[in-house]
Amino acid sequence: MIELEALRERLAEARQQLMNEIQTLSFADLNKLPGENSWSVAQVCHHLYLAEKSFTSALLYGLNSEKSKKAEAKPLHLYLLDRSKKVDAPSIVAPSAESIELEEILNLLDESRTFLLEVMDGIKDETILTEKSAKHPLFGYLPLYQWIENVYLHDQRHIEQIKEIKSEIL
Repeated sequence: MIELEALRERLAEARQQLMNEIQTLSFADLNKLPGENSWSVAQVCHHLYLAEKSFTSALLYGLNSEKSKKAEAKPLHLYLLDRSKKVDAPSIVAPSAESIELEEILNLLDESRTFLLEVMDGIKDETILTEKSAKHPLFGYLPLYQWIENVYLHDQRHIEQIKEIKSEIL
């Protein structure tokens, strides 16, 4: 059985790891590009914000859809945590090229997390998370609980990217 509390804990752990990586960076370091065709730390964070909003919208769609059906779980961790597999972000979650202040990044991340937690708080019967699904552009139909897993696994993937960026720019 999927437990919302366990998912909340994993979300909180990943978010704390992210905060630990970015909180002490200067404006210049946050927005420094490590190379051509690479994102800055700020852009990675903006992408995480956009992705979390998108994942939460998919979760909400699946919860509210009468047509939503059961789907097989996918081994998301095998794909998302393997940084050797590069994926171009769809335009809907591509970050802005504009420089961003740390405070704005923190506000955006707080906004997207609040949206997700509010949706999760509205779930009264956890079995719905395995009984319903929503379509992911890369993985196909995912059970709804995997949309929540996707958030913290995606965060972890990009935390590793941020560590790599920091090692190049600092």
